[in-house]
This record gives sequence, C-alpha cells and structure tokens, in this order.
Amino acid sequence: MDWINISEESVNKLLFLWAKSPINLAYDADKKIILVNQPNQAKEYRIRHSIQSYFSESDNSLQKLDFQNQVIVSIKSGMAVTALYENGHLADHKVFRAYMVRKKQGKSQIKHLKTKGKSRAGSRVRLQETLEFFENINERLESYFVEKRIDLIAFSCSSTLLPYFFNSKKATPFEKSDVRIFKIPVHVPSATFENMEKTYRTISQTKIWVDEGNREFLQAYLSQSQTEGDSRQDNDDDW
Repeated sequence: MDWINISEESVNKLLFLWAKSPINLAYDADKKIILVNQPNQAKEYRIRHSIQSYFSESDNSLQKLDFQNQVIVSIKSGMAVTALYENGHLADHKVFRAYMVRKKQGKSQIKHLKTKGKSRAGSRVRLQETLEFFENINERLESYFVEKRIDLIAFSCSSTLLPYFFNSKKATPFEKSDVRIFKIPVHVPSATFENMEKTYRTISQTKIWVDEGNREFLQAYLSQSQTEGDSRQDNDDDW
C-alpha cells in the first residue's frame, strides 16, 4: 500500500477521537508527520499533513496557515529547478542545466573528481560548468529571498551535491540548518518543471499511510467519526 489522500476534516475527526482514547500521538515537525501509536503495539501509523497547514499540539488538530511564500529547490546532476509559490500560486520558476555528466561513464564530473581527479580539457569544462551551475541556482534563489519573506523551503538535493551547493562562490541565501527547510519526502526522478509542479501538488496534500495492518483500524475510527459528527464524506478522500 502507500500514502493515500485524506481530507484534513477527516484527520481532525480522527485526532479528536484518538485524543479521548489510550492511543498516543506524537509529532515530527521536521517531516510534518503525526505519529499514531496504539497501546502495546510496536507499529506506528503516520499522517503527513500539507505544507499549507500546521499541527496545533495544544488541541491536536490541523489548522490552515495564513498567507505563505514557499520556495522549491530540486537539484540533480546536470539539472535543477527552483520555484517561488505565493500562497499556493506559482509566481516564478527557473530550470538550470549544465554539462556535468561524463557520457561514456554516465556519472557526474563531481563523482569522477573524487576518484580520478581532473585531467583533460573536457573535465575542466565540466568542472567549470558545475561551479557556474550552483552559482546560477543561488543567484536565482537570492532574488526570491531579497524580494519576499520566505516561510518554507522544500528542498531535494543528493548528498554528493550538497557541499557544492552550500559552498558555492555565490552564497546560498539560507543555511543547511535553516528551520524552514522541509526535505521533500517523495522521490523526484529529474529536476524538470513538470516534476516540480507534481512535487508541489503532492506536498500540498494531506496523506495517511494505509497498509493491510492499519486499514481496518483506521476505517473503524473513520466510521465512528461519521456517526458522532458530520456524516458527510469529503470528496477528497481517496480510500
């Protein structure tokens, strides 16, 4: 099974019921995940909420955020995309490309340098394009941070490329430890505009992990919430 869409209304009904039961709730703010633990059960159930909302630990509920500016950064070898969203609407985006991949070996110049070092002219060209690649990304990002108040940074970058991004000659407009960073929790196959839009839609949805081990457990509580409260089923629920 997999992460499945669920409305925040349904999540709040579940949280209300669980708060009155022996079930334990915990919250991972970095991952935006609510962890649900049944007594005497080792397994955790997970709800990942939308970047458009926040979890109120005082009353165990999801609440809609006010106006937010959000940045997406996705970096792959030879390709990257940045985007600025103003309250959920795409305001700007840019795709970056660089000649970084060694065609015959199929690996980036950065990985080659770690094992062989730079040698021929082609390697020097790839290295120079790699450095400019990260400088251009950071220049674009800086324009976002100068012009807008940025509330969230949805970020995806391989560990190999991280040092080049954060140690670029053009400084990154945020630190690696910035609390606004939200590591994109889904695989991004390539840093294209289409994948960026798909990624943003995904992290803008509230999802619940459903497998054979928790489907019956969750369905029982959803049924109970419908009988105790508003029994109308939200059309956003996919399961």
